[in-house]
Amino acid sequence: MLIFLGFSMIAVFMYLILAKRLTPTLALVLVPLSFALVVTATGVGQPGEDGVVDSIMSSIKDFAPTATLLFFAIIFFGTMIDVGLFDPLIRFILKAVRNDPVRLVVATAVLAGVVSLDGDGSTTFIITVSALLPIYLKLGMSPVVLTVVANLANGVLNILPWGGPTIRAATVLKVSPSELFNPMVPGMVAGILTVVGLAYLLGRSERKRLLASGRTLSTVASSMTKVPVGAGAGVGGGSVDLGPDDDRADDRADTPSNDLVSSLDPNRPTLRPKLIWFNLGLTVALLTLLGLDVLPLSLVFIGATAIALVVNFPKPEEQLASIKSHATSIVTVVAMVFAAAVLVGVLSGTGMVSAMANGIVAAVPPELGPWFAVITGVLSMPLTFFLTNDAFYFGILPILTEAAGHYGIAPVEMARASIVGQPVHMTSPLVPAMLLLISLARVNLADHHKKVIWRAGVCSLVMLAVAIALGVIPIG
Repeated sequence: MLIFLGFSMIAVFMYLILAKRLTPTLALVLVPLSFALVVTATGVGQPGEDGVVDSIMSSIKDFAPTATLLFFAIIFFGTMIDVGLFDPLIRFILKAVRNDPVRLVVATAVLAGVVSLDGDGSTTFIITVSALLPIYLKLGMSPVVLTVVANLANGVLNILPWGGPTIRAATVLKVSPSELFNPMVPGMVAGILTVVGLAYLLGRSERKRLLASGRTLSTVASSMTKVPVGAGAGVGGGSVDLGPDDDRADDRADTPSNDLVSSLDPNRPTLRPKLIWFNLGLTVALLTLLGLDVLPLSLVFIGATAIALVVNFPKPEEQLASIKSHATSIVTVVAMVFAAAVLVGVLSGTGMVSAMANGIVAAVPPELGPWFAVITGVLSMPLTFFLTNDAFYFGILPILTEAAGHYGIAPVEMARASIVGQPVHMTSPLVPAMLLLISLARVNLADHHKKVIWRAGVCSLVMLAVAIALGVIPIG
């Protein structure tokens, strides 16, 4: 019964999200709480030591530093966009892509992939969106294409050994991170090439739409030739006309107008061209501290944001206006983070996670036992989508590995199989970085999911297929 309720909760949640019956924030709260009441009323739950309520509150407490980080990250990078820090990079990208929408979308994959090498999804999405969203909006391209490609590239590279999943798998199964990761490099490369291929196809689709509407990247490039150094996307820009393409009606509804990055107005009052080197140094210092991990990330962003606002906007009323200009993005992402904590708390507090894991193991017929590593690779996609990495790697993977051991499958092979689902995991509403991505781009979660989930599944399957072909994940 508990297993049925767990999977039913997930199914109802996904339906309400994709069908746009509820906003993601409300679905993340109302659906888990409703099922928690059912579990409690029927007495079928297997609660842990803390119980459902305490588990939810514990999850909210655990998510608080992440919410704080995202709160100030949005203000900091929004300020950097307002003052024009990223415009030189935007002009360089326009020159590099040679006025071709296909090249722009492929460049999105490359930029997101390169930045993802630091292992931090939030940084990747902030930099990618900050640099490229103004171009997408000026041109009339769908912001969903940007979020999908960035999400895919970051998801594939999330298996890097200094990233969370690989370390978790290596730790819980007591295997060497290098022994786990190195054989997976060919699969990761194949995954990246798959992302580039998918980006190419998305770019071709966007190019057809642009040609139909009469827009070209040459128009965007010429509009920026007279923009002074330090110009960038400002607060208070006008709405963006995406043209009459009916296929993008949902995308139009979520196009930024007066928030974060809405235009490339070279005459807005927030430009600070004389402070570009200071702002660049401050940003580099912040990213360096993030990479060194010597201070809590939320504290780093709090300090950097305060410095950025004081230096660029000395007057209190200007500082307040700058913060207010990003209020929509801040409220959206922080609300979803805390709402996601409710779902995580219910899953663990009711015992659904353990019941679902045990049910999956029990459902595997003995004759499929030798295929347990492959089965784990496939299961890692939906399981890491609906669960946090901690819940999957520390709660479910050991159970799967113990069962696989009866069929001669080594822990390191199970660890390799467990990380191939990361491209799908990074599209989960439980991943704060993904919530930040769609909030920065002002993209509807349902629109993003409709285009990204199946493509993420393709990337994961490619990685799994390459690993199987090379024998690093056993089959049969």
